[in-house]
Parts: sequence; structure tokens; C-alpha cells
Amino acid sequence: MPILNKDMQVCMSLAARPSNIGTRFHNFLYDELGLNFIYKAFTTTDLEGAVRGIRALGIRGCSVSMPFKEAIIPLVDVMEPSALAIESVNTVVNDNGVLTASNTDYEAVELLLDERRLDVTQSVLLRGSGGMAKAVVAAFRGVGFENVTIVARNEEAGSALASRYGYAWVADEPDAPFDIIVNVTPLGMHGDAADVLSFSPEHIAAASTVFDVVAFPSETPLIAAGRAAGKNLITGAEVIALQAARQFERYTGVALTPEQVARASEFSRAE
Repeated sequence: MPILNKDMQVCMSLAARPSNIGTRFHNFLYDELGLNFIYKAFTTTDLEGAVRGIRALGIRGCSVSMPFKEAIIPLVDVMEPSALAIESVNTVVNDNGVLTASNTDYEAVELLLDERRLDVTQSVLLRGSGGMAKAVVAAFRGVGFENVTIVARNEEAGSALASRYGYAWVADEPDAPFDIIVNVTPLGMHGDAADVLSFSPEHIAAASTVFDVVAFPSETPLIAAGRAAGKNLITGAEVIALQAARQFERYTGVALTPEQVARASEFSRAE
């Protein structure tokens, strides 16, 4: 990476609990490609102040995580279709003070679903109703899935998300089998929920594809169970790497190869 200098462009992330994954991913590639950029993670209790700082200091790009994905919407200037469609932002690009928002989570999931060539006639059971769930559900609709059931304890959020796309909502995990199961909750993430299996063994056994958006650890209890059962897997590590690559391209204008993304992803997850 170049020595810090006055022309170096700065990118950042805003999250309630920042991790080093994005920081290591972006800075690894800046170094490998010899780009005059640097990336730093931040948290804040003053979102409006942070956004004013992005404009005032010429911060080139900003990754946005919970709980700011929806709150930042009135603070930006332009909403790209990926963010507008789901009313959730995870990426902001600053072009001379004009802030353009997008959602690369949505783009990444849509690309993965299309890449895996999943049968859109298959049934899907998706757990979750938060900001990331919006992106995942919209992506399933975007590639043509019609039979999706959302299981969420929050009736208001769950039923609203389901009805928006013509899907079903249930409060509790149904007994019926589904072809694809998707976890979009913190279940299986490091911390109190680290050992929690987000779907029953019966649903895992019945499914052909197991998808967990939890990125750290990538081998969640759900993914481990799916792997042991020989299921087709989509991991949170794949999602976070692909969405970060889309952010990188927006910030720098440099398109990445799959090999570069894989190297940066591996580096970002190293202890």
C-alpha cells in the first residue's frame, strides 16, 4: 500500500459493531493493485454527523451496516434501483459531494442465485425479516421464485415483507418440507447464538439447497449440517465477498477477477 499522502482516497464503513472483514478485504486489494486508497471501519451514534463528514471530507465511499441501512436513506442524494426497490442501503459513493446509494447485498445474492441456476419452481423457506432479509427476499423475487415462505416472529415486519412480494408469512417454522432453506438471522453467528441451528434437522434433511447469510463464521451450524448431509450450499462468506467486490468496483472503478475476490476473501477471514 502506498505511504499515506494528501492524494490518497479514503473509504470507510459504518456499523454498530464494526469487524475487520471489510477493512482487510479492501486494503488487501488496494495493496495488491497498487491503488492510492485506504479503508477504515467506524461506528457512530451520530449518523447525520457522519454523513456530513463524508461530504465535507471527500470520503470516496462508505459501506453501511445495521442499524443504519434504512436510517441513511433521507441523508443521501440519489437512490439506485437496487436500494430503492428494497428501501435499504449498504453502499454510498461520493462524487464531489453527491451521495449515491445502492445495495450490493441484493446484487450479490441475485448473482449467486443466478450463478447456481437454482430451479425457480422450488419451494423456499426463509427465516428473518430485517434489513438483510429485505435484500435476500427481493433477490429471490428478482430471479423468478414464486413459492417463498417467510418465517419471522415479528408479525408486522414479516407479514409486510412477505406481502410486498406476494409471498407467505408464518410466525413459526412449519412442518412441511421445503426445497431451499435460507437463514437471514443472527442464529449461528459468534456470540450467544453461535451454537444455534437455525432450522430443524428435518428441514435440513428435506432440502436440496442450504443457504446461510451469516458471514462470520462461514461454517455456521446450519452450513456444517448441510455440508455433512451433502447439500448444495450457499454461504455468507460468498455473499459478503461478492458484495464487497461490487463495492470495491464502485469506489475505485476497477473490476475484479474471481481469483482476486477469492484471495481477498481468504485474507479478510484470516485470524
